[in-house]
Amino acid sequence: QVQLVESGGGLVQAGGSLRLSCAASGRTFSSYAMGWFRQAPGKEREFVAAIRWSGGSTYYADSVKGRFTISRDNAKNTVYLQMNSLKPEDTAVYYCALDRNVYVILRVSAAEYEYWGQGTQVTVSS
Repeated sequence: QVQLVESGGGLVQAGGSLRLSCAASGRTFSSYAMGWFRQAPGKEREFVAAIRWSGGSTYYADSVKGRFTISRDNAKNTVYLQMNSLKPEDTAVYYCALDRNVYVILRVSAAEYEYWGQGTQVTVSS
């Protein structure tokens, strides 16, 4: 049984920072690409960032490029999302996800991810 557990969300003022963590269990974490997605009220879930199974490649949505950094520690089965210069429009529930196939470089479509965490709320006040 695969489990993904996010943590690190909260309330922060615009311009502030948060670091999200996602701890994985139940699968060989180091063989799978990981992604972060977010969903704001009344909007569809959108891609935020993805990282290759080995951690050597990353990809970001244009809206977060230069402000967010995705990383992973395969020894700890954990993926991170460092979020800097936060804006009110970053307010959403953030989800981590594990790709459905091994050794994929990285993907941006939610349909390509098989397992999802429960989500963590990020609220940025203006």
